[in-house]
Amino acid sequence: MRILVFSDTHGDWHTMRRVLLSNKNVDTVIHCGDGADEIDEFRMAFPEKKLIAVRGNCDWTSTLPVEELCEIGGKKIFVTHGHTYQAKFTIYNLVCAAREKGADILLFGHTHNALTDYSDGLYIMNPGSCHGYYATYGYIDITDKGDIVTNAVKVI
Repeated sequence: MRILVFSDTHGDWHTMRRVLLSNKNVDTVIHCGDGADEIDEFRMAFPEKKLIAVRGNCDWTSTLPVEELCEIGGKKIFVTHGHTYQAKFTIYNLVCAAREKGADILLFGHTHNALTDYSDGLYIMNPGSCHGYYATYGYIDITDKGDIVTNAVKVI
């Protein structure tokens, strides 16, 4: 099972749509905030896909939640934008929150810098910013055996 992960699209529906069209086999998409307008576009263009989305610090009028804890493929995933956890300064608060919630995977954005890491049973990913020339996004593969692979890649 593959999950696409976006964050910080900041109005760049074109780039997000390109990534979605090149990953047609994906059933679930997660957006880590600062893309409320793109969330609306996504729902209209891809109603068959499952969407999990949170509000970022630039989604001023959004009614999306600030964080989500969901289960996909038997794995608990904690999703937040990161601004309420001071993600630009440290990921410590995010990691503590994810562990407190019993998450297997932590997904966040806000910094615009792609990151994948693993720390004592917790997979950590920031897909970066899917906006502009240096756009990045992430994906998570969860195998039938329950193995997890996270990756952040540049949009080509």
